Amino acid sequence: MARRAVLFDLGGVLFGPGLQHFLGSCERDCALPRNFLQKVLLAGGSDSPYSRAMRGQITLSQLFSEMEEGCRQHASTSGIVLPPTFSVSRAFEEMAAKGTVNAPLLQAARVLRRNGFKTGVLTNNWVDDSAGRLFTATLMNLLRRHFDLVIESCQLRAQKPDPEIYTYALDALQAKPQEVILLDDIGENLKPAREMGMATILVRDTETALKELEELSGVQPGVQLHFVEMGHGPVVCLCHGFPESWLSWRYQIPALADAGFRVIALEMKGYGESTAPPDLEEYSQERICKDLAVFLDKLGIPQTVLVGHDWGGAVVWNMALFYPERVRAVASLNTPYRPADPSVDIVEKMKSYPTFDYQFYFQEPGVAEAELEKDIGRTLKVLIRSTRREDRLPFALNFHGVRERGGLLVGFPENPPASQILPGPELQYYIQRFEKSGFSGPLNWYRNMRPNWRWALSAKDRKIMVPALMVTAGKDAVLHPSMSKGMEEWIPRLRREHLEECGHWTQMERPAALNRILLEWLEGLPPDTPLPKISRL
Repeated sequence: MARRAVLFDLGGVLFGPGLQHFLGSCERDCALPRNFLQKVLLAGGSDSPYSRAMRGQITLSQLFSEMEEGCRQHASTSGIVLPPTFSVSRAFEEMAAKGTVNAPLLQAARVLRRNGFKTGVLTNNWVDDSAGRLFTATLMNLLRRHFDLVIESCQLRAQKPDPEIYTYALDALQAKPQEVILLDDIGENLKPAREMGMATILVRDTETALKELEELSGVQPGVQLHFVEMGHGPVVCLCHGFPESWLSWRYQIPALADAGFRVIALEMKGYGESTAPPDLEEYSQERICKDLAVFLDKLGIPQTVLVGHDWGGAVVWNMALFYPERVRAVASLNTPYRPADPSVDIVEKMKSYPTFDYQFYFQEPGVAEAELEKDIGRTLKVLIRSTRREDRLPFALNFHGVRERGGLLVGFPENPPASQILPGPELQYYIQRFEKSGFSGPLNWYRNMRPNWRWALSAKDRKIMVPALMVTAGKDAVLHPSMSKGMEEWIPRLRREHLEECGHWTQMERPAALNRILLEWLEGLPPDTPLPKISRL
């Protein structure tokens, strides 16, 4: 029987961390024994304060009062001294302040709904009459906009794992158990559903839950991009290149955050923990830019400054070209912008540049992967090096004639010395990331020459009108500064900066100089336009 409905738990699944996390945090802050609060909360089994609140027999403020009294009694009998400032409500207030909606799972629910599934929330919840009740109202309002139904235990006077709440959910969905998938982070809550015939997913982490949901539903929930975030203020998104990681921006992230920016360093599609679809078309610039626009939507970011390096530079130029409304300003390191040329096929044009021979070596799926994945540490130590004399290998990496000599790394030592710009801990992190993702996704970016060209041709007469920065590097063997000549014709608001003693890995090789350039440019941008007062849909 085909599955056609999915039920999601709230706390610990769609919203997290769950209450147990914040109870533990409160215990640590108040120097209380582990599980002190949970014991009080659950004391009495089916007649515990928690169970009665979940069944709607008492309200949240009444739960606070009962727990305060229970904590005093438990502390007294256990010889524990409660701090003078102790308050049970603090854990709930912290959950409201620090908890977040699980955007990937919410997006998965949207995709399932678009594919004909009924979606619902099945949650043990309380009647909130506390001072923080606006938070609960806002969260439930969000859920009701995105799901077909929201079932709260407190409104039914039954709670998970009581069998009647699952029967109610099936009736509301108008579905048979075999047609339903249930996600919950508590195994006890899944057992009755599984015994009734539902498919169940025990949620321990989002990535695994999404994979299981895809397998059970047959619907791919969509691309998920891993990212690291720091700071508050105007948003700056950092997009890395090949073969890198968000960690390539490790020197820029704190510098920009300290200067008053909200910095989001992406792990690009196909890399590390981000989604790595098998299809080549998924790595075209058109698809990657669509993914980035959806990523911004998920985070509620209408507009951002985009900074890219290498392939990330190509992405940010294309975002400024095709999604200018989402781009406050754009900066590229090393990668120039050139409009597509309709007069010559892109493959023939690329063949005319001997430096790009390595990109043709990358074309046949499996060939470059075998070489680069054989010893990931060696691959990274050969590729990611500075141009400083003391960091050079016996001979320079040559991008000419790669196919003729049978590989990119042919002739290099089996155990190269450590790279000064990718030392031990950072190298190990990179290795772990590529052991997880492999090189197929990253290499697939190179396997869309013609689709990228055709897409770019559709905008060949446009100009990039947003404020822009081009940072060239004098010692970049592939993306030479001369390739950026004439960019001003297509980017009227272009500012240029140049780092002569710098190779390809600009963020790591000249971090202090680059940070000064970026901060001076960012601080000189026109101020953020106030967001229009559009009612929330």
